[in-house]
Amino acid sequence: RSFSNNKIQVELDESSGVAMMKFKSPPVNSLSLEFLTEFSISLEKLENNRACRGVIITSAVPKIFSSGLDITEMSGKSVEHYTEFWRAVQEMWLRLYGSSMVTVAAVSGSSPAGGCLIALSCDYRIMAENPKFSIGLNEAQLGIVAPFWFKDTFVNVVGHRIAERSLQLGSLHPAPEAHKLGLVDELVPEEKLMEKAAAVMAQWLALPDHARQLTKTMMRKAVLDRLVAHREEDIKNFVTFVSKESIQKSLRKYMEMLKKRK
Repeated sequence: RSFSNNKIQVELDESSGVAMMKFKSPPVNSLSLEFLTEFSISLEKLENNRACRGVIITSAVPKIFSSGLDITEMSGKSVEHYTEFWRAVQEMWLRLYGSSMVTVAAVSGSSPAGGCLIALSCDYRIMAENPKFSIGLNEAQLGIVAPFWFKDTFVNVVGHRIAERSLQLGSLHPAPEAHKLGLVDELVPEEKLMEKAAAVMAQWLALPDHARQLTKTMMRKAVLDRLVAHREEDIKNFVTFVSKESIQKSLRKYMEMLKKRK
């Protein structure tokens, strides 16, 4: 069974109970409002399908997993738009981080900022062994502060000290370094990535679902609850922050730089 939207392609193998979710929003799978909405809807569909027990998340675009939040959604728009956009970012994370399914990220290319958040929110991360590919929460480089729930997710994966240093510097870690820091669980040659993801998935699915799900909920509940409790406040903070002229200016500058790179 497969269902595709504009930006995301999902194929579910009902015999194995494993779905494959591929990002297909070239050039860089940036997390636009449309992308985020499709992502949340796709996850919800899988979550509600009793035949589905796990999902492998990867990219159909070469050399990139996801470049993170779409800067154009944050530049020169209305307060209403920023509110809707940020709510969609929250929704995507709440669904993925709180998913009862086994979630494996097959990181097939670079994965900065919001792309890194998606990988961090999965149960297991496998990255293609290519020193040109990097991953990290690099928001500080753009003059943006990673929200508390990005930070919490990061700390839960790599520990406080590594997260603190990495966030303050806005570091993007090349694949070998990301593996050393525990940001990704495994590195494999690019051509073996999907095979390895399937093997890891099978290993996780060999366990009884209920025990694994309850354990996952226990481990992640406090972090999820914290955003749920402060959701409106978090939206307000984002809208206030992104509406500042100084921030708009640095976002415009960043977009100019990206245009020149092309």
